[in-house]
Amino acid sequence: MLSRITIRNLVIVRSLDLAFSDGMTTLTGETGAGKSILIDALGLALGDKADNGLIRAGADKAEISATFEPAAGSAALRWLDEHDLAADGECLLRRVLVRDGRSRAYINGTPTPLASLRELGELLLDIHGQHAHQSLLHAAAQRALLDAYGGLRKQVKDVAQQYQTWRAAKEQYDALRKAGEDRANRLDYLSFQIAELEAIACEGDALKSLEEEQARLAHAEQLLKDSDQVIAMLGDEEQSVQQIVGRAAHILDDLSRLDPSLGETRELLESAGIQIDEALSSLRHYQDRVELDPERLQAVDDQLGRLHDAARKHRVEPEQLVGLLDQLRTEAETLNNADSNLRALETQIEELQKTYFDNADKLSKARKKTAKQLSKVVTESMQTLGMKGGKFEVTCTADRDRPSASGFDQLRFEVTANPGQPLAPLSAVASGGELSRISLCIQVATANCGPVPTLIFDEVDVGIGGAVAEIVGQLLRRLGGERQVLCVTHLPQVAAQAHQQLRVHKMTDGKTTETRIDSLDASARVDEIARMLGGVDITDQTRRHALEMIELAHKAS
Repeated sequence: MLSRITIRNLVIVRSLDLAFSDGMTTLTGETGAGKSILIDALGLALGDKADNGLIRAGADKAEISATFEPAAGSAALRWLDEHDLAADGECLLRRVLVRDGRSRAYINGTPTPLASLRELGELLLDIHGQHAHQSLLHAAAQRALLDAYGGLRKQVKDVAQQYQTWRAAKEQYDALRKAGEDRANRLDYLSFQIAELEAIACEGDALKSLEEEQARLAHAEQLLKDSDQVIAMLGDEEQSVQQIVGRAAHILDDLSRLDPSLGETRELLESAGIQIDEALSSLRHYQDRVELDPERLQAVDDQLGRLHDAARKHRVEPEQLVGLLDQLRTEAETLNNADSNLRALETQIEELQKTYFDNADKLSKARKKTAKQLSKVVTESMQTLGMKGGKFEVTCTADRDRPSASGFDQLRFEVTANPGQPLAPLSAVASGGELSRISLCIQVATANCGPVPTLIFDEVDVGIGGAVAEIVGQLLRRLGGERQVLCVTHLPQVAAQAHQQLRVHKMTDGKTTETRIDSLDASARVDEIARMLGGVDITDQTRRHALEMIELAHKAS
């Protein structure tokens, strides 16, 4: 819901900070006081196009901040999470208009394109009347509302999943069939490449083993010479390490008889002698493996050369040749099995298509039944709102040649406000007042279904009065029990139904003009509704009448 709006230097508003409650709120005031400014400000906060002429005279910039409190699990919170803009469940929209520059937009303090602001705004608030953010005029929103009203959301979700699965199988089939058209040539090419790579033995750790062997063969002379020197130092010379350690161990053996504490040192030297013996043995075995073999060295060099040549040819690193060979073999196997895979996919596609169409048909029948119910409820509601003989109809036409994730139904909300006139799309309704009242009928009928938590009705009472106005107020109050409702009105019958009332008034010192909006307490509400009833001179009788209207509204609810 909308919890607060702050406005600075917008048109004739110098400074305004308003808190909102849930339920139904009315905005009242004398004609020309500027009741539309609040709606204009919300429109800007939600991404409407800005005009620098909206900046208050004498100011360099205007600023509007609107704070919303999205419900847990709401579409708005999901949107914020998906766009990395979430901020502890709060949603702050801010718009800055600059006189000598472009306007700027922010979501939770992050600079944001206007398109994103509008996208999020449609999940937070709907303005009904001759304004933007009217989701009921969009086909997708109409379909979603009908599906919600009929309790069809699970069916819709299942149909969407079935459609995606069917389409994915078709895309896989098309790709496989296209590849199969040139399959013979591709298989010849793959066979040649696979044979070439297999011939140079690029599997397993072949490259690593060859590089190690090449290093050993290339340095065989140095390896033998230097290992001979190490063997001599360790064991073959007169003063070799082996002999020196042996003599030292023998001396300590004698000394340990005199002082047993030297026994541990003697054991360490004996262990060192054993390790030296093992090192000598290992080096001699190593020398047996090292050969001066120029022919083998040349063969290894040649094989490594072929591996590097193949890597350059295929534009990969030499160590990636093993993965490339596996990839080529997999593709060849897929092409060899293409016919059986195609036949299996054809069968799968037929089954998936049948499942989709069967369930889309069921969804279409359920939608048509729901469309009749909604059409009847809204039409009946229109008769009470000054549109006698008016008719609302949800047309639901199945076009099985145009399947989609939402089924194959073409939905449209159609209406005629007067008897004898043909039905026309809701978007073609010319009168803002009629459009608002029709929207009100739809919103009341589907109060528990719509995803947008805050609704604003502007000009909802244009051209009506008396009993019809009272019914409009009752409907808005009833809708306020399910959603947050803001209504701009000049009718006391509507204002009296509100849970909260705001009053707009102008102030001037002869040089400047300023608009203020005040939240009214119980006493001030009586005075304001009395003004709406009786004009300039407010009598005790009009106050009693105003109080009676407010009390009756509370009792009725």
